[in-house]
Amino acid sequence: MNWYLEVLKKYATFSGRARRKEFWMFYLFNFIAITVLSIIDAALDIRILSGLYLLAIIIPYLAVAVRRLHDTGRSGWWLLISFVPLVGAIVLIVFWATDGEQQVNGHGPNPKLAPAY
Repeated sequence: MNWYLEVLKKYATFSGRARRKEFWMFYLFNFIAITVLSIIDAALDIRILSGLYLLAIIIPYLAVAVRRLHDTGRSGWWLLISFVPLVGAIVLIVFWATDGEQQVNGHGPNPKLAPAY
């Protein structure tokens, strides 16, 4: 839950770097939340809860995705490759799963070496 809240604290921060763990834990929590909200929507025969959640979470999701790309030494503009059917999603998953650069890059220091909060 701390990883999820940490991303929300950086709501629209597109600069810097994000660890793999930060990105994937945020992704996992969102997947669970959307699944639960979709089940509630279906049970109540409405389609508003999951839609509102998706609308509220789109900016932090894009921000952490860009920061994750920064950690691998890539520009955030690589997110646009997701518009290429099938291949784009596969390429992004590979980029997001790749270990970050160990040294300082143009987007900041290695977040794994940052002191704990």
